[in-house]
Amino acid sequence: SFVPVPFPRPPTEISPVTLAPDPHRKAAIALIAHDNYKDDAVAWALRNVDALSGFQLYCTGTTGGRVAAASDQLDVTRLLSGPLGGDQQIGALAAEKRVDAILFFIDPLTAHPHDVDVKALIRLAIVHQTPLALNEATADAVLAHLVSAQGSGLGTLD
Repeated sequence: SFVPVPFPRPPTEISPVTLAPDPHRKAAIALIAHDNYKDDAVAWALRNVDALSGFQLYCTGTTGGRVAAASDQLDVTRLLSGPLGGDQQIGALAAEKRVDAILFFIDPLTAHPHDVDVKALIRLAIVHQTPLALNEATADAVLAHLVSAQGSGLGTLD
């Protein structure tokens, strides 16, 4: 007979194999965009350059290159291209509590060969309670919250 296995819950404490959050780090945002949304992500970053200048930005390869080229006011760290491991790198940052939010301008109408990586990134954001925006409207809301938290002296969301 079938016996359901309980869904595993994420740990509530940081395990010894997970890095403890660094209270001295600069607040950080991960920014990713699928090909059909890269122009939108760059335009969004430029509209929000004043707010984003207070954050470390981690971006996947091409998105990071385009954002950095569009504005020298932003502190951009380029990771690998999403399909080549960049999505996984950002997932690792979320798991290590080194990123305060993930803004992913996702293309829901195009098939992606690395869809399994995208799903893994989303799963890590959920498991580690990392705010995740998947369009401009939610990116605006998450950024407004992060800016408010910084202004109130709360610092990062760790």
